[in-house]
Amino acid sequence: MKKIEAIIRPFKLDEVKIALVNAGIVGMTVSEVRGFGRQKGQTERYRGSEYTVEFLQKLKLEVVIEDDQVDMVVDKIISASRTGEIGDGKIFIYPVERVVRIRTGESNLEAI
Repeated sequence: MKKIEAIIRPFKLDEVKIALVNAGIVGMTVSEVRGFGRQKGQTERYRGSEYTVEFLQKLKLEVVIEDDQVDMVVDKIISASRTGEIGDGKIFIYPVERVVRIRTGESNLEAI
């Protein structure tokens, strides 16, 4: 099993969710996060004053899937979240050793 974490723009969440649900992915976790990468923040104006927002608001999407679904899920996330501009985000892929559903005690694929 693999865990995919994707950092995406907030306004792209609905498109990514629809793409993953249509591909048969049944569960995901979404968290609001802040950070910066190559963008290094952005400059904004408020009442005539300029200020820098160093940590930009993003969403972190997490999904645990079977190994053979990784390429398909990554492709779906990329196609649904890409704008072509700097700051589109990143995708991280991690191995998952074990999953346990708390309610029933089921393990691994049955728990997903």
